[in-house]
Amino acid sequence: MKKVARKPIKKINGLLSINKRKVSRRKKPGDPPGTIIHTGERVLDDILITVHDFDEKHSISLPVKEVEKLSPFLKSKSKTWIQVRGLHDIDKLKSIWNYFSLHPLVQEDIVSTNQRPKIELYSDFIFIVLRSLTPRSINGDSININNEQISIVLGKNFVLSFQESNEPIFEPIIKRLELEGTRLRKLGPDYLAYALLDCIVDHYYSTLDALEGTIDIIESEIMYNPQNHHLQQIHSLRSDLVIFKKSIWSLRDGLNSLIRDDSPFVDVEVKIFIRDVYDHLIQVIDTLENIREMIYSLYDMHMSNISNRMNEIMKVLTIIATIFIPLTFIAGIYGMNFNPNSSPWNMPELNWYWGYPVSIGLMVFVTLLMLVYFKRKRWL
Repeated sequence: MKKVARKPIKKINGLLSINKRKVSRRKKPGDPPGTIIHTGERVLDDILITVHDFDEKHSISLPVKEVEKLSPFLKSKSKTWIQVRGLHDIDKLKSIWNYFSLHPLVQEDIVSTNQRPKIELYSDFIFIVLRSLTPRSINGDSININNEQISIVLGKNFVLSFQESNEPIFEPIIKRLELEGTRLRKLGPDYLAYALLDCIVDHYYSTLDALEGTIDIIESEIMYNPQNHHLQQIHSLRSDLVIFKKSIWSLRDGLNSLIRDDSPFVDVEVKIFIRDVYDHLIQVIDTLENIREMIYSLYDMHMSNISNRMNEIMKVLTIIATIFIPLTFIAGIYGMNFNPNSSPWNMPELNWYWGYPVSIGLMVFVTLLMLVYFKRKRWL
């Protein structure tokens, strides 16, 4: 497979943010393994099931409401991909799980939407959990990263995919299934599972571009006009980076095990393509490390600019105070309330006709003299 070229996204004025997945419920301490509780948010009104049945000669995609209608497709020699969107209806999901005899622990992991990415080998199938991170623009002024869990079950002649929302993550794969003569139509369900994995990993590149674009925007703003809200944006980027790293590091280890270990569900030819996904994931991890350094540099730049800005303010205030010190001295001398007639020390300027304008002129002269001195010293 050709590596996907990374296209830069349009830079926008706003803050990039990754959706933090909220956990509405958790399994109670002491509950038996396999206790099925949906821990995510209800995104769709109803669960959507779509069956994609294909081989070299034909390809069909149609919605299905009853699980029993999947039987004709699974009994044929063709390959079947059952795409499930929505995880809130446990009863409807159980009808699918029971039909394919999925292990209770797998059922629990599918609806526990904060799972660590992993790949597990069972006797009848391979179970894959990973996170999808896809950028999307909101009202043209900010970028939101859709963060959701994707579960994939790979069997001998079928692939099950479970996702939380109706995001068109796998739309490119569906379009490729419509084309005749493609490798996706010729090879087995293991290649389809690889294509789904590769599609999700390719979306990571777009997310990285969104992160880098946001960093460039914040860097430009900090360079010319650092503000307090930039610090909040930097901390948000750090949080997003942690979520991103958690989403891919475990997946790297799982893909490495899948490549090394023998499995009746993954052909040797397909492992070569999975190795390419692993290589893409390594590139993503390396880019994340670079982004991490960029974010820390942003923080240092922001604090440095704030410090320089404060130094400039203190410099101006110091110069103003320094100018007024001799003026205050002059005003203080002539502001002393001593009677010149009763004092042995006479201050003739107090009774001098030109005393007031001369003292004002002296203050102006001293001010100009100090400004010239500061200018020559390059303090101004």
